[in-house]
Amino acid sequence: MFDPSCLLGGCGETGAGSCRIDCAAWDLLCLLRGAGPVITALECADLPVPQVCERRDPDPSRMQMPQGNPLLLSHTLQELLARDTVQVELIPEKKGLFLKHVEYEVSSQRFQSSVYRRYNDFVVFHEMLLHKFPYRMVPALPPKRMLGADREFIEARRRALKRFINLVARHPPFSEDVVLKLFLSFSGPDVQNKLKESAQLVGDEFMNCKLATRAKDFLPADIQTQFAISRELIRNIYNSFYKLRDRAERIASRAIDNAADLLIFGKELSALGSDTTPLPSWATLNSSAWSFLKQALKGLSVEFALLADKAAQQGKQEENDVVEKLNLFLDLLQSYKDLCARHEKGLLHKPQRALHSYSLMKRPASGTAGQTREPESVQQLESRILEQENAIQTMELRNYFSLYCLHQETQLVHVYLPLTSHILGAFVNSQIQGHKEMSKVWNDLKPKLSCLFAGPNSTLTPPRSPQDGVSPH
Repeated sequence: MFDPSCLLGGCGETGAGSCRIDCAAWDLLCLLRGAGPVITALECADLPVPQVCERRDPDPSRMQMPQGNPLLLSHTLQELLARDTVQVELIPEKKGLFLKHVEYEVSSQRFQSSVYRRYNDFVVFHEMLLHKFPYRMVPALPPKRMLGADREFIEARRRALKRFINLVARHPPFSEDVVLKLFLSFSGPDVQNKLKESAQLVGDEFMNCKLATRAKDFLPADIQTQFAISRELIRNIYNSFYKLRDRAERIASRAIDNAADLLIFGKELSALGSDTTPLPSWATLNSSAWSFLKQALKGLSVEFALLADKAAQQGKQEENDVVEKLNLFLDLLQSYKDLCARHEKGLLHKPQRALHSYSLMKRPASGTAGQTREPESVQQLESRILEQENAIQTMELRNYFSLYCLHQETQLVHVYLPLTSHILGAFVNSQIQGHKEMSKVWNDLKPKLSCLFAGPNSTLTPPRSPQDGVSPH
């Protein structure tokens, strides 16, 4: 029969006489546990399958046993933002044999480093993060576009790569991992192989964390209910922030469009004032009003160019300080949604296949099976059953460790929630500063309009302001 202590690594036996799990006992365990299905390493190449009862000595540079309750995070948003700031800038394109390729200069404040990386380097780095941290929020990379990558697409991808690497560099487990340090500081010729070697030699976080076999001890009894509630809340937050980002993009775009319109408006005034087409005397009646007006209109283009510059600055500032911060938070929320999907995908499908294989092995090697192949020896069959039992036990441990990590990642999302105040503050300040600067230019421009109505031999009078209370009729 099944020894429950083996789920927590309490069984010290690994031979043929070790504990057994028959089908009925396992089904009963699944019903009584109530923690949902389990994640499995079986039939999943990227999740190694350690022996549950095996004594392991993790690398001391990896995660150590923390004090107090390790499930609870103690980080603040300011502490996360202070971990590192990484800049990603485009460098001039280089022509390959067939296509041009784009390179980025990646600079880290923390490591005081500056390295050159291509998009494919980011792809390998992303794969290694998923390999080492399958139960953590790994942000997605922007899509790769093989042909027709225009300047707008390249800039959008650069911004997305910058958000990706900053989220990774500020993530508590990622920030202390050697893979991140290699990506941000290694300047050798083959960074991709270096990343693969460093990740594949040590296994994933489950194999290197001392808490892996004890994760269940720290989980609340209602972890499944909490998980469902948190997932729904974060889904709603994501939907709202997605709409906010869409509106902020439109506001910033309108400011940039306004800048273009103001610039064209000023150029047209200047073109009108610079017109040299002669006028017949019978049309002007010997009046110099048109010449005087042209001279005044020509001088207004400077102020409109300045207005256009102020509007463009406001639009760019809102793109950088508002839209990009909204995109950063959306990337984080999307990585949480992706983590939940990975969690449930691993829990719902693979354990059934593993249990089915296990039940087949438990049946006597006779009947139809015996007609198609040679009967296996008792020793070989027991060895296979033992391996399957260890794999099933590993599923159980990985399930609890997955929930443990998911609980921490949920906390991490809430640590980032105060970023909302930063975004709103940046938006309000941008509007105040932008309108203040443009208002000053408009006020400076107004006195220059008086000359348009005070030319020689002119009977024109300037239009009244709306506050004068005079009807336009």
